[in-house]
Amino acid sequence: MQLLLKLSRLIDAFSERLGNLIYWLVLLAVLISAGNAVVRKTLNIGSNAFLEIQWYLFSAVFMLGAGYVFLKNAHVRIDFLSNRFSPKVRNIVDIVGILLILTPLCVVFIDLSWPLFQRAWVSGEMSQNAGGLVRWPVYLLMPLGFGLLLLQAASELIKRFAFLAGLIPDPIGHNPHAPEEEVLSYEIEEHAGRAREELR
Repeated sequence: MQLLLKLSRLIDAFSERLGNLIYWLVLLAVLISAGNAVVRKTLNIGSNAFLEIQWYLFSAVFMLGAGYVFLKNAHVRIDFLSNRFSPKVRNIVDIVGILLILTPLCVVFIDLSWPLFQRAWVSGEMSQNAGGLVRWPVYLLMPLGFGLLLLQAASELIKRFAFLAGLIPDPIGHNPHAPEEEVLSYEIEEHAGRAREELR
């Protein structure tokens, strides 16, 4: 298990670095969008390439950032229910979700999107808009993004099993970036969960 935890830490470090890089893509998209708007309004010059690069950057942020969001435990979760579960039950629910929903979903989307990328690469498919961009980079984001999410899912799965084995603290614990009220709520629920388990 220690070897798997080392692998998990490597995956987490990679996702962390990629997530920090994605922040810069957001800034780049904003700058391109602002520059494009200024040039269009002041000089009456438009460019489909600049419009499409904004879409490409947004797609990159969305697709490549999914694993980072999972690492930070910032993805959508039904807190109304999960906060009522004990840490052990929450981790078991996550294991089931990763194995039965997330992993098959990622595999299916990788399988479906890879041929789209291959066809665009081979054919040199271009945008239908005048002056538009080549299409294969944005098609590549789909299998790449789901592949990165699948990689992070493997890391999260390792951490969930390690927690259940008593080797690490709760990986689903409170988000350190959450507001103080949310952290306090989490801690109260955690203590209540422990008290319920002790009463059983």
